[in-house]
Amino acid sequence: MVLDVSSPVVLDLAEVTFRRQDKEILQGISFRVQRGDHWVMLGPNGAGKSTILALCGAVTHPTTGTVQILGHQLGRVELQALRRHIGHVNPRHTLRSPLTVTEIIITGITGTIELPMRWEPGPAELARAAELAGLLGLATIAGDRWPTLSQGERGRTLIARALAGDPELLLLDEPSTGLDVAAREQLLETIDLLSRTHPDLTSLLVTHHLEELPESTTHALLLAEGRITAAGPVTDVITGPHVSAAFDHPIEVEHRDGRWSARTARARQPS
Repeated sequence: MVLDVSSPVVLDLAEVTFRRQDKEILQGISFRVQRGDHWVMLGPNGAGKSTILALCGAVTHPTTGTVQILGHQLGRVELQALRRHIGHVNPRHTLRSPLTVTEIIITGITGTIELPMRWEPGPAELARAAELAGLLGLATIAGDRWPTLSQGERGRTLIARALAGDPELLLLDEPSTGLDVAAREQLLETIDLLSRTHPDLTSLLVTHHLEELPESTTHALLLAEGRITAAGPVTDVITGPHVSAAFDHPIEVEHRDGRWSARTARARQPS
């Protein structure tokens, strides 16, 4: 099935609720993502970030409300056809086999975790994997196997895998998990690179930390207790008052040279 995925609106969630075992996880979630936007979603543990990401990845359906992805509404579209246009970067990627970097990238073309049985990649698949390995600085380790890779190398490999199928939407689920400072910075540089190499690619990144926002971030969504507390252009949303409200803690926010940082707000001394 061939889908028309040319809609200028990549994500459109309207009054979405989600319940699990009589517990309401999301309440009245509404936001819209335009093609080429780069969104970040922040909030404390249990705020509902993973649930929203699952909705945006066509993995689950809302209890009420509507979710449109690339112009197609969940419940009215063939899911497998839609998912082919969504790349997903999950640092908890589970492999049973010690695949090489090249092989892992190729699984992004086949849409599988492992390589399909009794199947061999052809010249086109191998060329695509080599192209992405080169783009993301993996060419020299293309033959290295997953268990031997550093966390940073794994992160870049998973981004290459997500790009292998030429997605319209890229979902990044806490991609900096487990990385040291140097590896985190390399990963963020890689994500920023995509805004230049793939200018029409739309992304949604989930994180807990302002330090993990790429410079290319255009919009932000703050979430608390299953509700959106603020959403819009990143410089309007990532402010001390908004972040403090979402995390229920007094936080000072600093924006310098395109990057963000946060710390507990100091109590003002009486003059």
